[in-house]
Amino acid sequence: MAEDVLEIVLATRNRHKLLEFKRLLTRLWVRWLRLTDLRIDAEVAENGVTFAQNAAQKAREYCRLSGLPTLADDSGLTVDALGGRPGVHSARYGGPGATQAAQWQQLLREMRAVPWGQRGAQFRCALALARPGHPELLTAQGVCHGMIALQPRGTGGFGYDPLFYLPECGVTMAELTPEQKDRISHRGRAARAIAPQIAALLARES
Repeated sequence: MAEDVLEIVLATRNRHKLLEFKRLLTRLWVRWLRLTDLRIDAEVAENGVTFAQNAAQKAREYCRLSGLPTLADDSGLTVDALGGRPGVHSARYGGPGATQAAQWQQLLREMRAVPWGQRGAQFRCALALARPGHPELLTAQGVCHGMIALQPRGTGGFGYDPLFYLPECGVTMAELTPEQKDRISHRGRAARAIAPQIAALLARES
């Protein structure tokens, strides 16, 4: 790869997210680095009250640690009948160390008495890109609307995808192909929103 290609750190250890972002942003003239590539094992506290705050915290801190432009995301599930929960706590829903299956069961228990027409939910993603020496961030957000299914369906995707039913498609997120998911997912929408900003940055620095 050419030496003048911009290196950007993807600030996540979630291999599913790494694959998604590399796929979603493949057209950018960027060399994507993982935290493990840089031997960065520090954990950044995700104590913001919004997805955007958490993404900004992670982007700034991992940018400081790496000395490189850093793209961070924070994403999760908000459920109308639960007042927006699990929200920013989606990854820790069900308690420390809870498996995905345990998280699904916790959600289904809380939704047991909620009728079908009131099971609205959203997948939300906030992205932030921090650069050394620049206080301002590049940011973008994406939302995908759906419903909480009555039981898990599908084997694709990750996280809450098997419980996230898409009425317009008649399937859960986990029943979509990766290409179908990219077109409608919260992460796909956020990535498409930030891609032109990164492209403009590349053009200024070339």
